[in-house]
Amino acid sequence: MIPITVCMIAKNEDNHIEECLKRLRPCKFEIVVVDTGSVDRTIEIAHKYTDKVFHFDWCDDFSAARNFSIKQASNDWVLIIDCDEYLENVNLADVENQISLDENVDSVGIILRNNPYSIQGVRSIMTEHIGRLFNRKHCHYEGMIHEQVKTISGREPETFQIPLTFYHEGYVAESDKRMRATRNLEMLLRDLELKGPNPYIYFQLGQNYISLNDLEKAAHYYKLGLDLDIDPHSAFVQSMAETYGYCLIELAKYDNAMTLLDKYDLFSQHADFVYLIGLIYLKKDMLENALAEFQKATTLNSYSRKGVNSYRAFYNIGMIYERMNDTAKAKEYYKKCGDFEAAVKRLEELA
Repeated sequence: MIPITVCMIAKNEDNHIEECLKRLRPCKFEIVVVDTGSVDRTIEIAHKYTDKVFHFDWCDDFSAARNFSIKQASNDWVLIIDCDEYLENVNLADVENQISLDENVDSVGIILRNNPYSIQGVRSIMTEHIGRLFNRKHCHYEGMIHEQVKTISGREPETFQIPLTFYHEGYVAESDKRMRATRNLEMLLRDLELKGPNPYIYFQLGQNYISLNDLEKAAHYYKLGLDLDIDPHSAFVQSMAETYGYCLIELAKYDNAMTLLDKYDLFSQHADFVYLIGLIYLKKDMLENALAEFQKATTLNSYSRKGVNSYRAFYNIGMIYERMNDTAKAKEYYKKCGDFEAAVKRLEELA
């Protein structure tokens, strides 16, 4: 067995936890499940896969629950996952090698997580890089909600990549989503009151209001976060800038969205941001500018949302050429989209 313990916290997850644990079984990790008050079959299902199932009295503090789960592990190296995250790919030999290296002992291992989402009405995948593997002698969780891994010494942890990919199912009923969002909102506002202006809390407030379908408030908090001193290389900061732009597009506040150009130099190494700027120019009918941004997006290798540097960018370039009455060029770029449904449809209509 690899000396890693998977630590999970759960509450009423019987629609997810079986698939999660079933996919982990071949890895032969030790598994710790900490339940915070389930009234469904979560505990019963967990016992099928591990005898290390514990109860934690919920106290409105996710870090407290996470840190309790870590204490129950037999191994110092712990991998944190949620019940709705399903293992897709892993290289166990490489994982074991990474945790044996002295330089990684106080660092955090970064996993890949694939998240389904919709863009322009089409379902796609966004890839996240998240710190989830660490040595409990050196790291723990901090933050009441949307907890983050921090070093016990207080310094920002170094990171290393590990060959682990999870699919984030993430589906909850609309009523459950609103209930969770309302609970989380109260906790986030309390955290903000304690800590003062904080870009990460503002980002999570924005995410929460997205869940509540309140794009005005989401955009408000994203802007507050972006106006602070931020690290443009941080994954959540990049996501905040991009989601802020999409909120403004949905709200038809295109002039406000244009202010993201002030941060172009900070984020334009990512295809996601460049693609977003292309969309904003398109909404402003600045076709030449939009064309340049979509073309630039296709030259960038760094991206999170699938297609922003390939078929989605090509599709928008095709639409722009159609608007410029250059049908031959439009067809050329629609063909580059492969089997992307919207492009296939336009080619059929143009034929």
